[in-house]
Parts: sequence; structure tokens; C-alpha cells
Amino acid sequence: MKLGFWGAARQVTGSMYMLTIDHDYKVLIDCGFDFDKERSDFESTEYKKEDGFIFPFEVTEINLVILTHAHVDHSGNLPNLIKEGYEGQILCTQPTMELSELLLADSARIHKLKLNSIHGRGKKINPKLLNKLTADLYLESHVKETMDRFVCIGFERRFKVHENLFVTFHYTGHLLGAASILIEARENGEWVKIGFSGDIGRYNYPLLKDPQPFPEVDYLVCESTYGNRTHETTEAPEAVLREVIQSSLIDIPGRLIIPSFSVGRTQSLLYILNKLHFSEHFPDIRIFTDSPMAMKSSQLYEKFRSHLNKEAQDFYKENDSLFNFENLTYVPDLEGSKALSNHYEPCIIISSSGMIHGGRIENHILKNLENPYCTIFMIGFSAEGTTGNKLMIGADRVVLKGKSLEVKARILKTDVFSGHADLKGLMRFVEQQKPERLKKLFLVHGEAEVMDDFQKTLVWSGYEQTVIPEYGNEFELI
Repeated sequence: MKLGFWGAARQVTGSMYMLTIDHDYKVLIDCGFDFDKERSDFESTEYKKEDGFIFPFEVTEINLVILTHAHVDHSGNLPNLIKEGYEGQILCTQPTMELSELLLADSARIHKLKLNSIHGRGKKINPKLLNKLTADLYLESHVKETMDRFVCIGFERRFKVHENLFVTFHYTGHLLGAASILIEARENGEWVKIGFSGDIGRYNYPLLKDPQPFPEVDYLVCESTYGNRTHETTEAPEAVLREVIQSSLIDIPGRLIIPSFSVGRTQSLLYILNKLHFSEHFPDIRIFTDSPMAMKSSQLYEKFRSHLNKEAQDFYKENDSLFNFENLTYVPDLEGSKALSNHYEPCIIISSSGMIHGGRIENHILKNLENPYCTIFMIGFSAEGTTGNKLMIGADRVVLKGKSLEVKARILKTDVFSGHADLKGLMRFVEQQKPERLKKLFLVHGEAEVMDDFQKTLVWSGYEQTVIPEYGNEFELI
């Protein structure tokens, strides 16, 4: 039995791990899109983009795929897996399946635009270069074929794949439907338990249940996104948002723009705004949610409200909705999005992407960054190099869509809406394992420096068996 690391190794994105049982039964855990720079070591493998392949292994040999949650850095390469010949099932929870369909369809739309751009350059492209440019791009038809492979498993139910393999999904917060996965596998008569954390959520997070206790295992693969820091904001989300609204829209007749990811983050934000609307009776402030995907995601959150925390379920029973309230408007089309520039009354505009890297939010920032009566409220992580990151670190000027803009708007930020556990939350997850029983603790899904720091913390806490796999590393388990 062996475990291979083919993504999110010493980097954040591209989660993908291969468990091989009895030498030939292969289970792929997550199949995420890699947003980090292309790896030079991948180019040295047998399978290359120039040849039309994007995976560093033979896809047709995979027997089963298990998906922790819907975010595209965990699910985004599933259609490519199907394109290259995978014929098996994809196990996940029901909410994860339906959110994945939304996110993969959106990826397909973006890929189609890229393909049109590549083929519309007006000159013939070298076939090898064309393969490299288009190998990992898929269309809506590929997404539909992928969705046919999904098989949904309930939380906390031990699912028998075959007599030597069982899978159990455990609530982990972070996103609707997200799970930590327990795999029980038998080889040569010996049972081994392997845990995959997925992305671990926060305790007391809006809407979502707390991460549930995870059973003891022999081997644990743990994410480390925030493995060297704790969340800075200690106030409740309601208090943070109330203060921002007061200073941005009531004390002065301004405009509040909130870059936010459409799936997960926007639902938490709208839920808190709904609670404030009922309890605070703010003046008639219009709230625009400028994202069709956010509207569809909100519908799924309400559909699967039994997977949400008790507070959210009680709120729904009392108010008949988690997100829809007076003065809230969903903006369905691009024309309506552009028209928001002509709305001169105080308002809140929520739009994606959360990093101000593509999406409708770029137009709102373009129109308002030089407006001193505008507040831009950053509520999540922004990767280095994105406009969101530049604003968060205090840039005086940014270039957006080819225009150089002076930053005159007020820039605020908070991590209270971050869906990832911080160092304390990660340690709380790991410490459910007895150091003397755990044979190996593998750290994944984090920046290299963060992983190094997290490893030091774990070793100091008694987990001396902690390792940080490199891309392509394979470990013998038994």
C-alpha cells in the first residue's frame, strides 16, 4: 500500500493524492486545478502537456475518485480526468456534487473564452504549442459527462466500496458539503486507516456546522493553509459588519464595495446582513449582489439547510429565508452590473472575484477606486500579485484593465469571514490523534514557508513523524 502526492505539495492549490491498495487498486483523493505556476518537474515526467496529457499518471488505471469538497482547487480537474479516459465513479456528499456542477460549469465557460481567444489569433499555431495551450481546457459537454459519474454518500455513514475498502465522510465546515475523509483499507489481511482533512473550517462560523470529531488513524494528510498564524479579528462577524456599515454608509453617504467569492463567502455575508436587517433596522440601504453564481449558490444553501448549523436552521424557520430580505437585489446580467455605476444613493455592492482578479468586481473597482467616498472591504485571502493583495498591503496606485488608478477609496480588511481554520484550529484537528499511534502526518495545501513553520510547531508538540511531501513523492504505508 502506498500514498502518492500529485498536487498541493509545498503549495496551496491542485490537491490530488493517489492511494494504491494491493498493488493495482488505485484511489484518487481530490482532483484539483493547479493555480500555481507550472512545475518544471512535471515537464520531466512521462506525460506532458505537449502530448495532450496533463496528469503525471495513467488515468485509465484509476479505480475510484473521492472528492472532499467543491472548490475548484480540489475539483477543477475532474472533467480533464474524464477526457483522458477515467471510467469510474466520483464519491462525495450531495451538496458537494451540486456545488461542483455550478463551479465546473463556470470553469467551462471561462475555458471556452480562452479557446476562442487562442483559435482567433488569426495565424496558424504550432500543433505542439496548441496542445500545450489547450490540454487542460474543457467544455460544458465534458462537465455534463463528469456529473454523470458522481455518486453521493451521506455524512457519518460507513460506505463499503468493496470488502477491503470503506469510506466515511465527516463534517469539516469550510463550505457546504465539505468533508474530511476516513479511508479504511485492508492489504495482506492488515487494516490501515488513512485520514484526509480536506480544508478544515472554523468553529462558530456563520451558517456552517463546526468541524466534527475525526477518528484516530494510522496516517493523516492535513492541510496547512494557515499553519503559522491565528486569525486577527476576534469580534463577531455581526459586530465587524455593523461597524463598517455605520462608518461607510451612515456617518457619510458613501458606497461600500465588498469583493467576495460567489460560493460560500457571499452566503455567509448575506446571512449576516440579513440578521442585521432584522435586528438593527438600518436605514433603507440598497444591497446589490452582482453575481449569478452567488444567487444559484444561495439557493443550494437553502435547499441543503439541514447541513447547516442549528442557528441557521432556526433563523430560516423564523424568517422563511436565510438570504432574501428587503432592499436586497440580485443582479442577473452584465448590463445590470454596469448600470450600478449610475446608482448614486448609499449602497452595498457584493461581487466576485474576492481577489479582484477577473469577474465583475473589476469594473466596480475601476469605477470607484478613485472615489474618496467609497470603502472597499476585503473579507478574504488574496494571492500575491492580485489587485486585492495590492490593496490589502497598502498600495497607493494599482493598474487595472490597463488603467493606472490612484487609491483614494478607503481600504478595510478583515479575516472574520475566512473559511479556513487558523493555527489553533489546525492543532485542534491534529490533536485528536495520539502521537504514539500516528505513524505519519503529511502536511499539504499550504505555502512552503507556512508548512515549514507548521511542521516545527507539530514536532514541538510531540508529532515528530510529521513530513512535508514534495511533488511526486510516494510513501509505502505497509
